[in-house]
Amino acid sequence: MSTPPLKIAILGTRGIPANYGGFETFAEELATRLVRRGHTVTVYCRRHYQDAPRAEYRGVRLVVLPAVRHKYLDTVSHTALSVCHALFRPYQVLLVCNAANAALCLLPRLRGQRVVLNVDGLERKRRKWNALARLHYRVSERLACLFPHAVVTDAVAIQDYFRRRYGKATTMIPYGGGAFNRPPGPTLAVLGVEPGGYYLYVSRLEPENNARLVVDIFERLRTGRKLLVVGDAPYNAAYIRELRRTADPRICFPGAIYGEGYRELVSNAHCYIHATEVGGTHPALVENMAAGNLIFCLDTPENSEVLGGAGVLFRAGDPAAAAAALQAIEDEPDRFQALREDARRRAAENYDWERVTDAYLRLFESDRAGEAPQGN
Repeated sequence: MSTPPLKIAILGTRGIPANYGGFETFAEELATRLVRRGHTVTVYCRRHYQDAPRAEYRGVRLVVLPAVRHKYLDTVSHTALSVCHALFRPYQVLLVCNAANAALCLLPRLRGQRVVLNVDGLERKRRKWNALARLHYRVSERLACLFPHAVVTDAVAIQDYFRRRYGKATTMIPYGGGAFNRPPGPTLAVLGVEPGGYYLYVSRLEPENNARLVVDIFERLRTGRKLLVVGDAPYNAAYIRELRRTADPRICFPGAIYGEGYRELVSNAHCYIHATEVGGTHPALVENMAAGNLIFCLDTPENSEVLGGAGVLFRAGDPAAAAAALQAIEDEPDRFQALREDARRRAAENYDWERVTDAYLRLFESDRAGEAPQGN
């Protein structure tokens, strides 16, 4: 290594091992790679998301702290406590996740620690937030332009938004996606599906991720295959109950599945359906591209940017047309075969975790050297 190792802390996620969503996957993938490159990395974890007490995971140090278990306070309360803890530790770089935590970047910066904020997508657009929460995110966007040393956006569309609205140059670093190929095993057996015998949807079950739309589209599909709606979400029990009311016996709700079970599902799906409308680069989309799955994807600027034509797009406003497009995938799969290889190639070229790690290290090193970080 040409430069001395860094002491890095990652704050603002639920922690690792990943058992929730995109930020947690990101924290695990990045932190473990930084450790393998000789850096010391600490990830701050929320106590109620840890399935077992541990001080270390795959070489990454863990600090487990409590949080206020409330829809509007969970993230900020835990990050505030994490920042207070981190202020008195010898971290050189703090990587803070989630734009909601922008105000909390000021104190460590004043103390002399380098602070990088990953803002993810435009969280204020999520329908789960009330007016006060949306206002908090809007204010946080402005504070993100002031308090951290550098801001990371994970899609060009989000980078362009910060440039247009605030005149802020950010650094665009996407999420990565691992290429894996798992044979059918216990997860498929428990769910009662065969390889290629199911459509796969993976997301937190929140309104803006459009699980209801996916269910509506699939109910119109003429197929003997199943739809696996994989995911869960805290504070959304009523929405999930409404989803489960479908009368279609082909639609299964196995809950959240992580680790090898998740990789097994991705590796053996007939088609992956992606329907998020808020956020930047979604790890599940990139991972399914890397696996060479045929992608059926909601047409948003961020999703289209990631997919780059290597899949089939549909629009939210016309479920009947979307169902017709999905029916073509069902009836003529060979017609779309080339898109699988296109997706695999695009993921390898643009969303490789090692390249993502390289980009973060360049940003961390430029901060340590006192250089002004530049937006891409």
